[in-house]
Amino acid sequence: MVTVTLSWIPGADRALGLPDYATAGAAGADLRANFPDGEDVTLAPGARALIPTGLAMAIPDGHEVQVRPRSGLALKHGVTVANAPGTIDSDYRGPVGVILINLGDAPYEIAHGARIAQMVVAPVTRAAFDLAETLDKTARGAGGFGSTGQG
Repeated sequence: MVTVTLSWIPGADRALGLPDYATAGAAGADLRANFPDGEDVTLAPGARALIPTGLAMAIPDGHEVQVRPRSGLALKHGVTVANAPGTIDSDYRGPVGVILINLGDAPYEIAHGARIAQMVVAPVTRAAFDLAETLDKTARGAGGFGSTGQG
């Protein structure tokens, strides 16, 4: 098991608790909106906003935290994470916020304490980059979007 160390940022509502897994098989832990003034925020259709979580974190070297949408918010209201999946790097120690966007056709109220996204802790593989004059050939070659004939 990997341990991610969390800390509250000044002004955060600590009563909301830390991220948690909703079920025993959940891959992501829920992140909550944690507004310093406790006020709700309304997200108009087409609008996006940085929603604070009230947390900062220390992620172990060799890992990242991926911030992903909650499927219920996306399906029912069209609210999703604008840069999904967002990445929090292991060397970042600042406040964690979630960029939400309302792709729906009605305003959506983000309540203080609402579950707004989920965080997945994942290992990171770093690559070495090597420059070559040519690349090896494959059956697909340079075929791009839609070139495999699938949906």
